[in-house]
Order: sequence, then structure tokens, then C-alpha cells
Amino acid sequence: MTAKDLRVASAISHWAPRFVSNGVLLADFEDVTGSLERWEDWCAAWSARAKVHEDLGRASLKENYKLSASEHLVRAAIYYHFAKFVFVQDLEQMRAAHLKAVACYRDGIALARPPGERVEIAFSGNTIAGVLRKPATPKPPVLIMAPGLDSTKEELHAYEEPFLARGIAVLAIDGPGQGEAEYEIPICGDYEHAAAAVVDWIAQRSDLDRRNVAIWGVSLGGYYAPRAAAYEKRIKACIALSGPFEWDRIWDALPELTRETFRVRSHSKDETQARAVAKTLTMKEAAPKITCPIFIVTGRQDRLVPASHAEQLAKAVSGPVELMIVEDGGHNANNRPYRYRSRTADWLAGQFGLPKA
Repeated sequence: MTAKDLRVASAISHWAPRFVSNGVLLADFEDVTGSLERWEDWCAAWSARAKVHEDLGRASLKENYKLSASEHLVRAAIYYHFAKFVFVQDLEQMRAAHLKAVACYRDGIALARPPGERVEIAFSGNTIAGVLRKPATPKPPVLIMAPGLDSTKEELHAYEEPFLARGIAVLAIDGPGQGEAEYEIPICGDYEHAAAAVVDWIAQRSDLDRRNVAIWGVSLGGYYAPRAAAYEKRIKACIALSGPFEWDRIWDALPELTRETFRVRSHSKDETQARAVAKTLTMKEAAPKITCPIFIVTGRQDRLVPASHAEQLAKAVSGPVELMIVEDGGHNANNRPYRYRSRTADWLAGQFGLPKA
């Protein structure tokens, strides 16, 4: 097997449960990955399957079947996202797929129930793009949702649903190094500054409860969320899924695709510089400053971020903590999403004082 084939095998091995639990149909996953032999064909193959769903959505829209159009276009967006997610070896092709993901999601989520509103938040001379979805209740509490290294706001769709169903607004964002921001704003260890800009924006909205703001993060976002909670005290609760306590500690064991993606999205010229950036992503000093309630989730079988990182975070925080270790769970427990997605939504609803649903 060639090195190129090994990259395809690595992507399938590490991320198959993630694809399926976040909106890719199993039959599509098997069809697309089963036909791939070269990593260079990854983006094109997933983009072709995404177009199947996009065409269904556009056809439904012409016939004024808005909900069907929404369902198809949201799925297309997720497929286009997975076409680009770690495809940093061909930036032009990757960006084309990314633009399709953004456009399909924008058009699809506007027709969803509840609909999504595209928002743009000023940060450090640039813009953080987000999608805000609100339940029917007036002035709901808000959950900021931070993606991981190779995820974007579009991929968080499936994660949003349990929170929306319990009366919580969700604001999925592309922070530094992520999604629409990745081309202009590099990955940074001090994510709390981006989070503060987002909380400032929430405070200006008359339709949201600015007194009740929480933050959620997955994978590298599982570092960003507690890091933000440590320093941005307007955040009242935090949910962290499989985040690293220190990114540098896991560097050598990461897949080649992940290390190269970090290099590109940290705007580093080589791996040495990327490793130096990785050292700035640490919770050592930040963790004891977390005083708000925090819910930490990890999978005992996680091959990307060992469960010991979640255990270390749980021991280091100063506020109330709940640690859930899914014993048979992989990274983000994506192979067992039913173990924690509803549970964390119930927990956060309780933190906000919402009635049990």
C-alpha cells in the first residue's frame, strides 16, 4: 500500500463514526470511501456526492418544498465540508469545496425549523462568521459552539438539535483557524479573546438573554471552550468534548493529516513552527481559573486525545465539574453519541434554570 493510500485508510479509520453521527448517510460513506484509492481524489469524490444532495435541494426549492430543500441542502453542506476538512494538500480545491459548504448551509438552514441566521462578528480587524438559531421562546439563553481543528460551524448541525429542543439558542462560530476565518486568522492559544468578542456581540442583541451564556467545544474546540471559560467570566457554564489539556503533548501521535492541517491553519511555514504554536495551546495556567460549572466528556478508547487529558482538566478546575468517560467511546465518543448528547443538553438546561423537557 502506498503512502497516499495510507492517508485514505487513516481518514476512514479515525473519522468514520464522526461522519455518520454528524449527518453523512452510511451508504454514502461506504460508496465514496470504497471507491477511493488515492488521497488526491478525496475532495473531488466527496464533492461529487455532495452535488447529488445539492441538486435535490435546488430542485425542491424550485418546487417550493422548503423543508425538503432545507434537509437536502444541509446534508450537501456537510458532505462538502467533509470534502475539505483535512484536504490541505490542494488549497484551491479545498477552498472551492468549502465555499460550496458555506453556500449550501446558508441556503438550507434559512429554511430549517428553527431557521438559522448568518451573523458576522468583528474580531481583531477581521470577521468571525456564525450561524444563530433560536427556539420559539422569547429571549432564550445562548450556547456558543466552537468547532475543532478540522471542523466548522456547518458540521455542528447535529450537535445543535438537543439544545434547541430544550429552549437554548445556539450560535455556531468559525473562530480563529476555523472555517471561514482560517484563511485570515490563524489558530491561537488565547481563544478567550475571540470568545469575548462573541459575548460582546450577544450582549448587543435584544432577542437573546445576555445574562445566560454558555460555551461548548468539540475536539480542539474542547480546549477552546474551557480556555474561554477560564478568562471570560460572562460565560456561565461550559461543555468540553475530548479536548487536549496540552496540544503539544499529543503532537507526535497525531495522524499525518491532522499535523499538516494544524500547520496550515496556524499559518506556519513548517512543522517546527507549527509545533511552537502547538505549545501555546495549554490549559496549565488557565484550568484553575475555571470557576463556572463545567461538563467534560471523553472516550476511553480515544486515539487522538487520550482520556487522561479530560481527567487532568477535571482535577484542575476550581468550579463544579461533571466528568463523563464513555468507556467504549472513541474520539468525542462519536461512535456512542447517544451516551452524552442528550445528557449534556439536559445538564445545560438545568444550569440555565429551564424546566425539564
